[in-house]
Order: sequence, then structure tokens, then C-alpha cells
Amino acid sequence: MTYSDRKYRRSPKTTPLLPQKDSNFGHFEAGFDGASFSGAVFNLSTTIVGAGIMALPATLKQLGAIPGLIVIILAAMLTEKSTEMLLRFTRASKSASSYSGLAGDAFGGFGRTLLQACIVINNLGLLVVYMIIIGDVLSGTSSDGVHYSGVMEEWFGQHWWTVRSNILLLTTLLVFVPLVSFKRVDSLRYTSAMSVALAVVFVVITAGIVIVKFINGSIAMPRLLPKLVDQASFWKLFTTVPVLVTAYICHHNLHPIENELRDGSQMKSIVRTSIVLCTTVYVATSFFGFLLFGDHTLDDVLANFDGELGIPYSSLLNDVVRVSYVIHLMLVFPIVFFSLRLNMDGLFFPYAIPIAYDNRRFFSVTAALVCFIFLGANCVPSIWDAFQFTGATATVSVGFIFPAAIVLRDTHGIATKRDRLVSWVMILLAVSSSTVAICSDIYSIFNIGVEA
Repeated sequence: MTYSDRKYRRSPKTTPLLPQKDSNFGHFEAGFDGASFSGAVFNLSTTIVGAGIMALPATLKQLGAIPGLIVIILAAMLTEKSTEMLLRFTRASKSASSYSGLAGDAFGGFGRTLLQACIVINNLGLLVVYMIIIGDVLSGTSSDGVHYSGVMEEWFGQHWWTVRSNILLLTTLLVFVPLVSFKRVDSLRYTSAMSVALAVVFVVITAGIVIVKFINGSIAMPRLLPKLVDQASFWKLFTTVPVLVTAYICHHNLHPIENELRDGSQMKSIVRTSIVLCTTVYVATSFFGFLLFGDHTLDDVLANFDGELGIPYSSLLNDVVRVSYVIHLMLVFPIVFFSLRLNMDGLFFPYAIPIAYDNRRFFSVTAALVCFIFLGANCVPSIWDAFQFTGATATVSVGFIFPAAIVLRDTHGIATKRDRLVSWVMILLAVSSSTVAICSDIYSIFNIGVEA
């Protein structure tokens, strides 16, 4: 055992950040005998299905229906393999009970800290973006001097409680604060189930609209292959890679969910069930969304649901889609927040007792993070460009680079040739997608500056 390993091996004073299901766990919350299979599936599925679902129809617009659907399925297979390797290497490591612990086991304290920093950056970015979307949909947004009304303004008119900052404050106090106050991820199983159900509602509504329009003959045949007219259109195909690479990111919540299970051996089946469920939702959302809007599909398909759909009750359906999606994001928020708080605490208090055992530290870290996210959503109302950079770096690191690097490091000598091959593919895909995304963002920024 190296010095770095001994440094992070915790005795009573320095127990793992994640309480494991053992005799000590009973002191954490009396009467809890472990999480169920279904609860774990819903929590992991909610981790996967976040805001990225609305960008998937646009990937079919760029790639065409057939290549787009194939790539979505391939991304799911690659994610399943990366999570399986993480779980296998965790079991081989006798001292690791968390993702960051596994990184520390492979690369020492620096690797642990770097991974925790990537998770914090990724999750903070996601949660601020979630809150911005919630504010845009409920209260509205302004662009180029034009104000676009939100659902609450459309329904009730302009009041003090329909102002963006007040809506976000009420949402934070009435929804987020209660949900992020749970100390066990399993406590969120019911809200996670509702979140997954709302994602299915979106698919059902979209599919229903497509069927109605197909019957009345107003649905055109979708473009099956990409439309390549010049070199620029070819390179634009690669801008879909970051969306697909990050669509299944759930690695930061694998260990919190596994550590609460009644039977840890079920985790592999839980991951597969969740990925199959999410892939089904992704494929259906992408296909029906692209079929409905065709080449008019926007980067965020939710923005397409603000006009006439060409069927009766269009306005009502638009509102149902937008409100259900906002509620979905509200219920995803605490799941993402759970691993954010855990890794933030690990960065600042690496040798302290588990945060779940220290009420003062638990609520202090929780309050600080909630306030930061709230201020970020209000003070920086349009941050998509900034988070495209963090998403192209921190997110792919969490989902692909670190799992692949842990396998290639192979401190316990259990990696197979197939593991190494898959790891190199993941690194190549992650690095290439990040490079393309960052170069595309930089080009867009300078191009806008030149045009201005």
C-alpha cells in the first residue's frame, strides 16, 4: 500500500465519505435495512435523464434518423461497459467505496482530488442550468430586447410572484430545500420515479401528436441520412458527439446508490435496467421529436413547443409539455445535488467523519451550495457557452476519461485485453469530442466578434 493509499484510508476519525451498508450504518438512520432494486433503478435513471434529453432530437436532425439512432444505442453500450468496469474495479479494491476513492486507489491523492473537482464542476454547472431553464419556462426570458412570456405569466399575468427571481426563490425554498435535505439517496426514490414518469409523459405526448398528424397526412418522411452539402456541414456532424457522449453520465452516483442497497450484487443488473430504460426513452424522444418537427427541430426541442402544432388543443399540449418538463428538472435536481455535496465535502474536509454523521457540516455545505446555485441562476441568466466548455472537459472526464484511466492503470491486475481496448476507445472518443466542441465554441465566439 502506497503512502497516498494509507493517507486516505480512514479509521474511526476518517471513515469513508459514503456510509456503507454495515453495522455502522444503523447509527446513521435506525430502521433502514437497505434500498430496493426498483428504488435504485429509478434513482440511477433520474441521474441519467436530465436536461440533455431535449437536445437529442437535434442530433437526428444533424446525423439523419438511422445513424442518429444507431449512435444513441452505441453510446448506451459504451456507458454500460464503463460502469461495469468501475464496479468491478471497486470490488477488487478493498479500500474504495466511492468513485473518488477508486481514483485515489489508482492515482493517489491527486487523482482523487482531480476527480472530485471534475464532479463538482460538472454538477454545479448542471444545476445552475436546470434552474435557468426552470426560470425561463415559468417566468419567461428576454433576448435582444424582446421578452418571451413564461407559463406563469401567460396563465396569471404579471405579478410579484411571477417575476423570475421570485419564482426561483419560491422554487428553491418550497421544492429544492426540502428535497436536498435528505441524507440518503434512497429517500428520493419516489421523486425519481415521478421524474422518470414525466419523461415518459413527454414521449407519449410527442408520439400522440405524431400519430394524429400521420393520420391526417401532415407528417413528412424523416431524413434518414445526414445532409452533406459542403465541408462545413461535414464538420458540423461532430458537434453532436458531446451531446451523445454526455447523455448517459451517471458515474458519480453509482457508488452512493450501491452503498445503500440491501444486496450489492444487484448493482450490475440495476445499471443495465436503468440504461435500457433510458435508452428506450432517448430513442423514442429523438425519433418522434425529429419526426414531428423535421428540419425545423431546434437545438432544444422544448423551444419547438411554443407555437401551433397543427392539431386541436395545441396550446394546452404545449403547456403540459413545458410544465411537465420543468417538474421533471425539479425532481432531477436533488439527485445531482447529492453527489455534488458529497464531493464538495470531500474536497474541503477530506479527513472528517462522513458528512451524513455531522449535522452542522451537512446543513452548512448544503446551504452554501444552494445559495451559490441560486445566485448563479439569477446573476448569470445566459451561461450556455460557458457550460459548453465545462461540459466538454469535466463531464467527459467523469464519464469516460477517469474510468478508462483507472482500467489502464490496473493496480490490481484484473484488466482484460477487451477492457484495455474499450478504454482506449473511450479516451479517443472523449478527447476528440472535447476538442471538437471546444474548437467549435471558440470559433463561434470569435466569429460573432468579427461579425459584430
